[in-house]
Amino acid sequence: MVIGVVQFELLLPQALSLKDKRRVVQSVKDRLHREHQVAVAEVGEQEMLNVAVLAVSVVSADGKHVGKTLDAIDAKLRGLRDAEVGTTSRRVIQERSMKPSSTMSGNDEAMLRREMLSLMDEGDE
Repeated sequence: MVIGVVQFELLLPQALSLKDKRRVVQSVKDRLHREHQVAVAEVGEQEMLNVAVLAVSVVSADGKHVGKTLDAIDAKLRGLRDAEVGTTSRRVIQERSMKPSSTMSGNDEAMLRREMLSLMDEGDE
């Protein structure tokens, strides 16, 4: 399993209201989801008028597919007319040892929570 995550800032200098910002952010989210079959969420700066922080994730068995998808998303973001791309970060995680499980014990959930938090901390560096 390969997981690709890209987090990026959208700079919205023309936004005069939160409604203007939401219109652009929703349009970008819908377009990326529809055209690339990825998960997209606004993950920061929700109340700031001229900045939005979004994250995109894609999961696949094929690392090449993940890389190509993230490259296509990056190119699409660079071509936006209503917004500019600010800071971006990209991360690809490969997990070969993960086995499907129908149930997760409390210890497994705690371990997964710690691992996810440590990955988030690494991304901040």
